[in-house]
Formats: sequence, C-alpha cells, structure tokens
Amino acid sequence: MAQSPQLKQSSPTSPDPQDFRLDATPAMRADNVVSGEHWRIGLITDSLVRFEWSDSGVFENRPTQTVLNRDFGSPVERRVTERDGRVIIDTAALTIVYDQQPFSKEGLSVVVKGVADTQFNTWHYGDAQRGNLKGTARTLDEADGAIELDNGVISRDGWAVIDDSAANIIIETDTVNGKANPFGTWVSPRATAETDLYFFGYGHRYIEAVRDFYRLTGPTPLLPRFAMGNWWSRYYPYTQAQYLALMDRFHKEKVPMSVAVIDMDWHLTKIDPKYGGGWTGYTWNSELFPDHVAFLKNLHDRGMKATLNLHPADGIRAYEKAYPALAEHMGVDAAAEEPVPFDPASPKFMHYYFEDVLHPMEEEGVDFWWLDWQQGQKTGMKGLDPLWMLNHFHFMDSARNGLRPLTFSRYAGPGSHRYPVGFSGDTYVTWESLNF
Repeated sequence: MAQSPQLKQSSPTSPDPQDFRLDATPAMRADNVVSGEHWRIGLITDSLVRFEWSDSGVFENRPTQTVLNRDFGSPVERRVTERDGRVIIDTAALTIVYDQQPFSKEGLSVVVKGVADTQFNTWHYGDAQRGNLKGTARTLDEADGAIELDNGVISRDGWAVIDDSAANIIIETDTVNGKANPFGTWVSPRATAETDLYFFGYGHRYIEAVRDFYRLTGPTPLLPRFAMGNWWSRYYPYTQAQYLALMDRFHKEKVPMSVAVIDMDWHLTKIDPKYGGGWTGYTWNSELFPDHVAFLKNLHDRGMKATLNLHPADGIRAYEKAYPALAEHMGVDAAAEEPVPFDPASPKFMHYYFEDVLHPMEEEGVDFWWLDWQQGQKTGMKGLDPLWMLNHFHFMDSARNGLRPLTFSRYAGPGSHRYPVGFSGDTYVTWESLNF
C-alpha cells in the first residue's frame, strides 16, 4: 500500500519522497476478530475495539481517510463466551456484551474496568460522550471566545468513540472512472454502507489512549527545521520594497525570521467582475511585486522560506497566467474564456493544478503553500471534504525533489495531524478568545 505519509526517513537532510508514503497495515489480525454474518468486532488492543455492522455482510479492510493501521502486531488476550444469544468478550480492560443484532443501545454495551470515580464507565451504543475531554475544531473563524470542540479520544468516564462510517477509503489504482490516474492512489466512497466505530476504553490512561490513536491513524511527520523559527504575516496590501524593508528592520533589531508568509494581496485581487471575485488568484500583482522572482530570491538570501496564501475555491479563470496551459489540458474552451472549475474529486484536475499552476511558481521560489480553504465541505464525490483532499495531496506533492514535506492549512478531521502545520483560522483579538 502506498498513499499517505508514514515516517521511515533515511536521511534528516535529504529525505526520499517515498519515505513519506504509507506502509500501512489496514487489515485486522484474524486472531483478534470475533464475527458473525453481519457483524465484526476487532480487538486492536485490549482497550481499543472496532465495531462493525454491515447489512450486506461485506466489511472494509482498506485504509480510510482517518484510519491507516488496524494491526498493532500482537494478539489480544480475551475470553469469549455466548449466553442467551449474547456474545460476551472479556479483555484485561473491557467487558463487551453484544446481542449479535443491528447495533442498539439495548444490544451493545462495554464496561471499562478500573474506573471507579465515575458512574458512567459503561457505554451503550449511541450514548452521548458527556465526559469527553474534547479534541479540536476545524477553525476559529468568526469565533469570539469559546466554541464547541469536536470529541477527542480521552474522557473522564474512561471511554470515547470515533465514528468512521462516513470516511472514504484510500485505494491504489491506475485509473479513476476509466481514465488514467497520475497519482497512482486515490480516494473512493465505500462500496457498501456499514457502521464502523472505534471504541477507546482506556479509562484514565490518557497518554496511552492518545498514543494508540496515533498508531491507528498514523504519525505526525517531522517538520523542516525552518518551520520552528519565527514566521511573519499581516493581512493588508504591501509592496515588495516595503516587505523587504521590514525584514531589514527585523535584522537590525536582531529578531531572527525564518518564514515569510505573504497574504492574498500577492496575487491580483481587483479583477473584471465578469470573472467573479478576487479571493482566488494565482497571478502575481506586478504593481505591488514588480519582480517577484527577485523578491523571493532576496528572502532566500536572508535564509528565509516563503509561503503564499491560496483560496482555491473559484478555480482558474481566463485572466490567470496559468490559464492557457490548464485550459488546453482540461479541454475547456479558452476562446470563450470558459473557467476551469476547482474539482478536487478529479485526478486530472488535481494533476494539472499542480503541474500547470503551482509547480512553475515553486520553480520561481515559492517554498510551500498556505491553504486558506473556508468554502464548505462538499465536492463531486460523496463524503469527500475538499480541505482534506487539499491537505493530503499538497503535503504529498511537497515531498518532491528531496524536500521534507510541509503544508499550512486548517484541520480536516481526525488524522489531520499527518499533514502539518495546522492553523486556527482568523481569531478575534479579545480577552475571551485568549482565555479560550
């Protein structure tokens, strides 16, 4: 299997892109599975359990967008008994009771052992996760103070649940919809619907729960060293000369800078209304940056890296520098100025999005991309979040040419730690937000 980042780097200075591809173990160990015609219970550890129900009797053994590894390499000791039609599975940490019917609160329960300080250490299917100590959120855009966070994998009640039923699968394939797939891997909806849950019954062993979450979903890759330094960003129009003058000032004041973050005014924003709005753009604004290649080289000469802000939602329109080549490859009518829509569910579009639009800009000196996606969670593929797709393929693409991969984007659900770095979105400067 070879799709997503998995660290097995041979060199800290010149990694091979293959080092960041997945060597996954998505199938559960057969000796850790207890199953019937329509149900399957996988004991990944004595505390981490996969519960599946499938009306068709077909179960998923491939990686999903969230889960990569279901075989942790060891058998799980347990005692399995059947009484009055119910299967009872005892491990060192859990007691599972299941009636072998479609999952219900009456028919599926788990007791987490060794949790004496809560009366809610028994989970019934469908229970609200009241004691959950929470994870994170997609973004803090428009949040002034506290907001509701997604559930995490640790809880005061000793258990937490991740529902992976809607996650698409990652597959190796040379074709998609009968057409060549240049990536060799792709994302696809599940062939059959099933309920697919992961139960974390670690009690108050919080560090162990988080550790096994990372084993299940994949590790966080090592960041390039420059990413650990100071980044500078500000959202207002500035010129090439003003930006470099500010860098001179930082140097004079002995403030070391590692990353130049250049917000959206690097590209054309005041465009003919017939093309739409100016948030999306891929063509440098020559009035503000008369020689962007020299500008990027100047930053590199200072030992800095440069990232540019992207809002990809509106696709590539006829005024863009990259439009002629992309229009030809995508088969749109360039004479009629037909736009090339942003379509992350299309392997063809994603391939030429990198090859025709972004790679030439990287050759001019752009080091990595700031993906500022805020325009919804739907694509032309059922269940596919465009933000996840951007994070996944941008990160993988950035491992070209012996570089340590890096992207800069929002959180797109569990497993997003595989695509660092994540940012919060636009935060309000208030005491309430700081407190949160």
